[in-house]
Parts: sequence; C-alpha cells; structure tokens
Amino acid sequence: MRLVLPCALSALAMTACSQPAEKAPAAPAEARTLAKVDLDQPLRVLGTEPFWAVEITPSGLTYSGVDRPEQKAANPGPILQGTVATWTTETEAGNKLSVTVMATDCSDGMSDRTYPLTAKVEIGGESLTGCAASSAAIAAAGESGRVE
Repeated sequence: MRLVLPCALSALAMTACSQPAEKAPAAPAEARTLAKVDLDQPLRVLGTEPFWAVEITPSGLTYSGVDRPEQKAANPGPILQGTVATWTTETEAGNKLSVTVMATDCSDGMSDRTYPLTAKVEIGGESLTGCAASSAAIAAAGESGRVE
C-alpha cells in the first residue's frame, strides 16, 4: 500500500507539470462582401426625395431623415443570398425595419456619384429606394465619380 500512494502522487505531479497541447489558431471568419463592400464594416444607405439614411454599424442600425424621427435598432447581421443582403430587425419605437442591398450600380439622382449597391428600405409601412456603400468610401469620395 505504501508504494501505491507515492507512485500515484508522482504520476499526478508529472501530469500537472506537463505543458498543455497547443491549440491550432482559429481560422479567420470569411468576410461577408457584396460588390467588394465588406458588410461587417460600417455601411451607409441613403436616398433622396425625401432625404433619408440608414447607418449600419456592427452595434446597430440608425434610420434618420428630414422631418423624420431618428429610430435605432439592433443589428442582427445580414442574410446573404447571391447578390442580395438583407437586414431585418425592429426599431426601439416598435417599427419593423428591413434594409436590402443589391450588387448593382446606383445613382442617387442628385449627385454625379455612382454607388456599388442599390438599396431598398422598408420602415413603418413606407418603402424607400436609394443607394449604399461603405461609410468610409462615401466619406472619401468626391462630389462626382464612383464611390469605392
């Protein structure tokens, strides 16, 4: 009996001191893109007549417009189907908000810009059409030309 206890303790000590096996690094998540626009980065969807916008960030969606109350919603992430991505959520005011972007060029009709995505927004029974691109690309773009 005396030999069993020291042997068991010795085996336990050796196990406790051994190095854990290295874990393989996790593979990076594949970027969700549409028309070369990374949908996991801030995105701006906008339209005219009436002027409106939806800012899509990892933390949420914010709808705003001229003479329209700002409405915020959680970002459930986009559902991708071919060349179309859709976010469906509900605003804090209880309005259903759906944002769909398609990989087709778009002109907002007011500027000489061309955006990489065409957009449709449905909120509170209203349907709006417009354009979309990454927020960074819109901020860097001039008043005319392609927003990339």
